[in-house]
Amino acid sequence: MSDSQFSSLSSSSYDGSASPSPAAPPPDVVGNGSSGDANRSRQLITSQVSRHWRDVFWMGVFMLHLVLVGVALAVLGFNRFREKDRLKIDRFTNMFLENQPGLTEDFWPLYAVAGTVGTVLAWAWLLLLGSSANSMMKFSVHILTTYLAVISVLCFWQKQFFWGVAFAVGAVLQFLYVISVIDRLPFTMLVLQRGVKMVWSLPEVVGVSCAFMLVMLSWLVLWSFGVAGVVALSIGDGGRWWLLVVSWQVFCVSLFWTGAVLCNIIHVIVSGMVFLVLINGGRQAASMPPKPVMRSLRYAVTTSFGSICYGSLFTAAIRTLRWKIRGVRSKIGKNECLLCCVDFLFHLVETLVRFFNKYAYVQIAVYGKNFNRSARDAWELFQSTGVEALIAYDCSGAVILMGTLVGGLVAGTCAGIWTRIKHPDRVMMVGSTSLLMGMILVGLATVVVESAVTSIYICYAEDPVLIQRWDAEFFNKMSEMLHQRLQHRSARATQVLTSRFDSQMQETAAV
Repeated sequence: MSDSQFSSLSSSSYDGSASPSPAAPPPDVVGNGSSGDANRSRQLITSQVSRHWRDVFWMGVFMLHLVLVGVALAVLGFNRFREKDRLKIDRFTNMFLENQPGLTEDFWPLYAVAGTVGTVLAWAWLLLLGSSANSMMKFSVHILTTYLAVISVLCFWQKQFFWGVAFAVGAVLQFLYVISVIDRLPFTMLVLQRGVKMVWSLPEVVGVSCAFMLVMLSWLVLWSFGVAGVVALSIGDGGRWWLLVVSWQVFCVSLFWTGAVLCNIIHVIVSGMVFLVLINGGRQAASMPPKPVMRSLRYAVTTSFGSICYGSLFTAAIRTLRWKIRGVRSKIGKNECLLCCVDFLFHLVETLVRFFNKYAYVQIAVYGKNFNRSARDAWELFQSTGVEALIAYDCSGAVILMGTLVGGLVAGTCAGIWTRIKHPDRVMMVGSTSLLMGMILVGLATVVVESAVTSIYICYAEDPVLIQRWDAEFFNKMSEMLHQRLQHRSARATQVLTSRFDSQMQETAAV
């Protein structure tokens, strides 16, 4: 998108003499010839009523996984509940493990600590959302490196060298990442402030987050019951690594997927609400559909549920990898060999982002598309309008993830300390799984802000006037930053082409 195109896109915002003319909505929502916010809203509601079920296969896979994992957790937990080998299944594990006389109830309360701490932190985040969320996010950015370093030292002190190295590497990577994006944080905090403003104007979405937190806690009761039974099964050196593999590769992956699905259901609900509020001009507008939260919830758990299950498997991992590669890439300098390797990874991840990105959930919420089409359409929308340059500069998702990691680390530390007192040889197994529990619970609280931010970007790309009408000052700052990023990209492209041309001329002259 050139500077002249950008100017024509947002000229109505700066020309006070002319009334703004909204950009044409996507054809999926509005038919040809329709105009105005009320027409767009009515057409949007009509399009939602005729939705079809999407990605049904992945919905079936997720539900089957829940049933199988749930049965396995119940069996493993009950097998050692109040009595060793109650179901007589230890004979199948004797060849692999050094079975011990541990009981499920010896370790189940340890996971209750992690669940309680994670819930308290999540509730505290929601309660402070309107008054101190910005300070909390700044605190998360700066405290995460220190916290990782302290845990690394504690692991080395306890002679857990593997985990000590792992946390030390994490602290170094986190420090390097913050240094690489330090100049982006002011704009990031501005975007997060507006996301918080939007969420605070919609208290019902906070209620949705709390409700899904209770759903997650219900699953965690069963999950921790089964995992406690696994931890009680063996502590011998011969079985310890096998237990870690089982815990992380099966139950932890299952917990991560389940937590991601619940977070993304909230994501879809909040995105649908934010889009309706912006397109109708306010929460109290007469054109707002009745019970919009329940409408979004119904679609999220029915026709769009398969798409949510599918995207939840891959989106978070790819997004995190993309942030890290961007941070490393910006600090490499002139090391051509290393830059070539990182560029290869960067382009590979960028290709994956086209098919798995968090902005797909807004398209799912609004238009009811399947996940792959939603992700592709969102990315093409950003690239065609130039907004992708602004998104690449923004680090709001990474900052929110840092807050989630801090919450998980606190929950894992609390559970680990009590485990150290009760069962010192199980600290890493209980602490690591408790960390994941805390992350998921805090993530259910923080996702409401991330959803608002992603919806704001989608609305800005589709029709900038929607953002201008909602917050003119914020719109002007976004437009100014977008203009700067497009100029920066243009200058970099010119520099690269000039450098290549000069190199070719020198090679020709040498020949």
